[in-house]
Amino acid sequence: MTTRFQAEPRVPLNSSGLRELRRSGRLPGVIFRKHAENERIHISATQFQKWLKQGGSGFIELYFEGEGSLTVLLEDFQRDPVTRDLLHVDFQQVQMGERIRTKIPVKFKGTPIGTKEGGVVQIQCSAIEVEALPRHLPDVVELDISTMGIGETLYVKDAEFASEVTVISEAHEFLLSVVKP
Repeated sequence: MTTRFQAEPRVPLNSSGLRELRRSGRLPGVIFRKHAENERIHISATQFQKWLKQGGSGFIELYFEGEGSLTVLLEDFQRDPVTRDLLHVDFQQVQMGERIRTKIPVKFKGTPIGTKEGGVVQIQCSAIEVEALPRHLPDVVELDISTMGIGETLYVKDAEFASEVTVISEAHEFLLSVVKP
């Protein structure tokens, strides 16, 4: 699923200029490009926040008035450590014919049976780094954790991907554990 945001180019601003931009409801960002100059932009902070709350994954189409659009992936975003307000967003431009490296969010489904026995779920990592052509990238990886008991752990190697997707994260990297409190 592709999400669409209206984007506008922006000039380099000092910190007070960026603060003013945020106060006006805009979120400053950068589009990182492989074979061209990076571009400073700003998008609607409200729309981006809403997209994040809905799961925030997949391709994003940034539409520039009078210039067309670009397909990007979310690379990173920064929040204020105290207020948790969004401060900045980074996008990676997608070239449909080139392999890209990105992090795919992991969605854990179900409630482990170990929690009914007094166990606690510990999430270690909520994304898996992969590399593939854009058409082969999943929006999200869903893992069923409903059969996990106390002492069981879910690893990156337990996630299944299409053969065209190369997993970059370490196979023995912890994703989730059910532990004794």
